Amino acid sequence: MKKPAISYKRHRFPQQIIAHAVWLYFRFPLSLRLAEELLLERGIVVSYETIRRWGLKFGPAYAKQLRRRRPSLQDVWHLDEVVISIAGRKHWLWRAVDQDGYVLDEIVQSRRDTKAAKRLLIRLLKKTGMPPRRIVTDKLRSYGAARRDIMPTVEHRSHKGLNNRAENSHLPLRKRERTMQGFRSAGGLQRFISIFSALRNLFVTPRHNRSALATHIHRIRAIAHWKAVTGAVA
Repeated sequence: MKKPAISYKRHRFPQQIIAHAVWLYFRFPLSLRLAEELLLERGIVVSYETIRRWGLKFGPAYAKQLRRRRPSLQDVWHLDEVVISIAGRKHWLWRAVDQDGYVLDEIVQSRRDTKAAKRLLIRLLKKTGMPPRRIVTDKLRSYGAARRDIMPTVEHRSHKGLNNRAENSHLPLRKRERTMQGFRSAGGLQRFISIFSALRNLFVTPRHNRSALATHIHRIRAIAHWKAVTGAVA
């Protein structure tokens, strides 16, 4: 197996422990102190501050190497925005997920208007390289105005009841927000979700086959891929 491109030089702990600590923190709704306690139960004595630094240093590198789902012209994009209070100020997290709940992109913005919606659509097109078959949104008019400018030929369905997939995609982050007692800055939130969602995407099972056996196999393969990317394979 190829060695990971990520360097662990000058770190006292082996890469398996570092990767496992980062995985615990970003995969599950754990505080840094709870991640520290879980490692301690396994005989690994490491401070929560060290886990935080590992997340900052290695999290982005891990996220970049995790596999991504190939886009398709048959994809359906579900777009939604959710308000998040940061230091007493309102910000909006704009998110796009596909028909399986796979996070395509998300961006923290201070606005909830057409300009912000356009920015999300432009980023999505750059990332995927192709437009979707359809976009689904709530009744916010900014989506319609942005779609007419950026992708006028794409079908747009606007109805609150149709957009449950996007709205449900906010729930895992809401749990983390409560665990972390909020986010301190918009930049910190953007950095966190770039790692959090990349790892979460790895475990998203295809909608057409979500039997218990298929889900278990998918998770086993996801964990194996994570270990290969991080170099955590024994």
